[in-house]
Amino acid sequence: MTAPHLLVCLSPHGFGHTAQTAPVVNALRRRIPALRLTLRTTVDPAVLRAFFDGDFALIPEATDFGMLMSSAVDVRIADSARAYADWHRDWPRRVDEEADRLTVLTPDLVLCNVPYLPLAGAQRARFESAALCSLNWADIYSGYCRDRPEAAAIHAQMLEAYNAARVFIQPQPAMPMHDLNNRSGIGPIARIGRNRRDEVARRIGANENDRLILIAPGGIPMPIDMARWPRVPGTRYLVEAAWRSTHPDTVTIQSLGMPFPDVLASCDVFIGKPGYGSFAEAACNGIPMLYLPRGDWPEEPCLVDWLQRHGRCFAISRNQLEDGDFTAAIEQLLALPIPPRVAPAGIEQAAGMLADILTNT
Repeated sequence: MTAPHLLVCLSPHGFGHTAQTAPVVNALRRRIPALRLTLRTTVDPAVLRAFFDGDFALIPEATDFGMLMSSAVDVRIADSARAYADWHRDWPRRVDEEADRLTVLTPDLVLCNVPYLPLAGAQRARFESAALCSLNWADIYSGYCRDRPEAAAIHAQMLEAYNAARVFIQPQPAMPMHDLNNRSGIGPIARIGRNRRDEVARRIGANENDRLILIAPGGIPMPIDMARWPRVPGTRYLVEAAWRSTHPDTVTIQSLGMPFPDVLASCDVFIGKPGYGSFAEAACNGIPMLYLPRGDWPEEPCLVDWLQRHGRCFAISRNQLEDGDFTAAIEQLLALPIPPRVAPAGIEQAAGMLADILTNT
């Protein structure tokens, strides 16, 4: 028997799609050690190597674009609508071309998080396919563009593609996705970090009682000018190197040389945006979170509701973040009762579902 070939198509819209998929694929490879893995995405290869265990082939192609963004929280709605109109202008031809592309790649299973074109192509070329995500682009697109004249036809094509998959696996917390007839709910997916607080403190010259604040917007650029942030005694900020912060109390995440889950598990507070990876990993690692609301992002209500029930979180405004004015919010956050940690049960659940497909085809 030849080694089964898994083709994973990943959205490059932030890191959440990669963060959801990699733990499942890593667990699947433990079940099927001979599994051959191909990743098809424009996510930075260095990021992929940090998330996925073992070797993989990389095809640097994007099969979706999600929504076009001007920052981690700001959607370019009109530009996105035009991009979708162009993407669907000759949809049957695009699906045929995708089917031909997949025929060359000859996967035993196409797994998408959460491009829909490969699912439509897999159906046309008669390959098995599955989707894994807490959202789908049909619901996101409809949330922003439903009133446009072309939206109904585009939305229908998106839903048809998603419904073509053998299963659409929904890790908690997920959007309802009532229009999908193949959805299957599972537990959360999150990486669990190792608390290396003492090591972090030594590396950055912090005292053992200093407060460590991790600030990470989840893979979509949103640099903050921290020059006007006040200095708060006993507080250190861990930020992305790309921010080029000159604030004297900042340290770059990259300088620590640690996996992100370990950095997260070593901090007192996490500041980010509503996104699956951020929220699930905060809850499963027991780290309280301040988040910057995205306002109109259709996935946000289910994420916030879930984290309020399973973790500790408060919203802060953009002005608070830009001014560094959130010390009082942190004090309120840390005063909340500590809930039991959520287990990332969805990892093995999803891996089992995909293993069943691979071993029964």
